[in-house]
Amino acid sequence: MNSFGSFFRVSIFGESHGNALGILIDGCPAGIECTPESLEFDLNRRRSGAKGTTPRMESDEPHIMSGVFNGITTGAPIMIMFDNANTKSKDYSLFRDIPRPGHADFVASKKFGGFEDYRGGGHFSGRITTGLVAAGVLAKKIIEPIKISAAVTEAGGSKDIQAAIEKALDEKDSIGGVIECSAINMPIGLGEPFFNSVESYISHLIFSFGGTKGIEFGSGFSATKMKGTQHNDVFVDAQGKTSTNHAGGINGGITNGNDLVFRVAVKPTSSTYAKQKTFNFKTNQIVDFELEGRHDTCIALRMPVIVEAVTAIALADFCLLEYSHPRVKK
Repeated sequence: MNSFGSFFRVSIFGESHGNALGILIDGCPAGIECTPESLEFDLNRRRSGAKGTTPRMESDEPHIMSGVFNGITTGAPIMIMFDNANTKSKDYSLFRDIPRPGHADFVASKKFGGFEDYRGGGHFSGRITTGLVAAGVLAKKIIEPIKISAAVTEAGGSKDIQAAIEKALDEKDSIGGVIECSAINMPIGLGEPFFNSVESYISHLIFSFGGTKGIEFGSGFSATKMKGTQHNDVFVDAQGKTSTNHAGGINGGITNGNDLVFRVAVKPTSSTYAKQKTFNFKTNQIVDFELEGRHDTCIALRMPVIVEAVTAIALADFCLLEYSHPRVKK
């Protein structure tokens, strides 16, 4: 559905070309700064403008509708809304009969009986992540001193990200990428095995993005090529610090105090200006398909701040549970 979390709960709403979109945040403690200016830095990191991102430019000015008084959270539910102003919905009417390869057009139409908002991908659009970034700003403050950072480490199979973007633009095609995220100053004990292990909780949020195709924690898939004596992280002090971090800061689904580290595999943008083939459901024929509109060449470029945001949301939920309702005296 469209809500996630128990103690720090977020609910998204809106569509890509609807009047507005945003997020409702419940469970945020009182006393946290929340102003348009405090949200601006991360929202700007998500915006387009860099080479390889969509020409669609939205101001993404946050309208804080509730739960904040004098720039400080009150403890009541917080609603943050963003206007959609720069829309060109006519670009998408064709997809009623000729769904775009790789997109949700076909399955959304079948699941919702043709009543879905197809403009710009509707509720399936990456634009919906704007609200998650805003919620992430608050979550990052809740989890202090934990600090989260993410970056694109690879695009189109290359470490030379800019060269890969230039090549894709020249070919009028799209590429994917890899995002690495880490969190430092991690406490010991966050996570709720079995089904709410740290890995499963973060992965749940990461896979809510349509572009996500894989995730690995610590050494990830390379662990399959190692022996146990190589992969095991040896303890080196009484605080639980280890000489290596193949586990990515997690044992048994619980944080162990070492840095949390994971990587996300992002697929190539489904929207590409190169000619493709698809099926015309009106004529029952295979047809040539050339996409118009405004699209990212590499959606991974704009995703690091979103990955940070949802990681903070997951950790905030764990922290509020762990420190508000301790199960043992610590």
